[in-house]
Parts: sequence; C-alpha cells; structure tokens
Amino acid sequence: MPELIDPTTGLRTSFLAAVAEFRADRDYPTPWFASDVDSPALTGTAAFATYVTRVLSERDEAAGRADWFVPMTTLWWAEGDQMLGRLAIRHRLTPALEKAGGHIGYDVRPSARRQGHATAMLAAALPIARSLGITQALLTVDETNVASRRVIETNGGRFIDTVGERRRYWVPTS
Repeated sequence: MPELIDPTTGLRTSFLAAVAEFRADRDYPTPWFASDVDSPALTGTAAFATYVTRVLSERDEAAGRADWFVPMTTLWWAEGDQMLGRLAIRHRLTPALEKAGGHIGYDVRPSARRQGHATAMLAAALPIARSLGITQALLTVDETNVASRRVIETNGGRFIDTVGERRRYWVPTS
C-alpha cells in the first residue's frame, strides 16, 4: 500500500527515474520540483544525499532564505522501493500563492497516473496539513485540468472562484 514518506536516499534510483519521466512527458508541463533537482544530484550519490537534506530543511523558517521563501513539507508517495509521486504542503501563503499555488501541490509520475494515487496522496496529506495549523487548505488548479479538479472535489474541495486561469478551492483538513 503506498504511503507518504519523508524524502530518502533509499529511493534514489526510483526518484531519478521519475524525474526523467516528468521531463520526457509531452502531455503536461514539467513540475517545478523536477527542474529544481540540483544537476549533480542526478548523477552523484553524495550530491543526491545533499539534495534530500536540502528538501528536508525547507520545512523550517531559516535565516538567509529568499524573501519569497515559504516553509514547506515535501513528502514522497511511495510503495516499497518505488517513488510514485511527490507532494508539498506550504506552511503559509503569500499573496502570490493565494492566487496560484495554494497550500498543497502534488505530482504523480507519468507511469503511475490514472491509478488513484493523487486522490489518495491528497487524502493522506490533509491530516498532516492540519497538524501544521492549516484548518482549510487552499488548492489551485488550471481550469483545464479536469483530473486534478476531480481529485480536489473528491477530497471535499469547495470551489471558491477562478483567478486568471486557476480555479481555487478550500479543502477541509479534518
């Protein structure tokens, strides 16, 4: 049974394969996290460990981060040695994230799509968001992304409005 786990070097091979899938996928834009992997981490074991440490450190407010930085908890959706997706819970929102981005963003690797993983990942993330003090999670989705809209609505998402090309939803975390 898949579960949300902390990023780990133990899933390096599967993570790198997932990044390659995301980058090769012509049906969807490459998710930002797949572009954010440090180049050396794609080839070196030690550099990958440094990358995992960096991702885990993003949970904490830290001196010296960019002004736009928002602490976030990144988790991987995994089953055994397979990384199936990733999810990030932003601990707070900026005005820009209120329009596009929201509290929670998720991505399922192309080879694992259409198997219910996104719906299950979001359901598993909501209690974690609640533990971070988020009583209602704001999620945003492209107007044309019907599959993701369904994921949000299945998890109790209540449509708020559309800002530009993004639909916004409140999702209860309890």
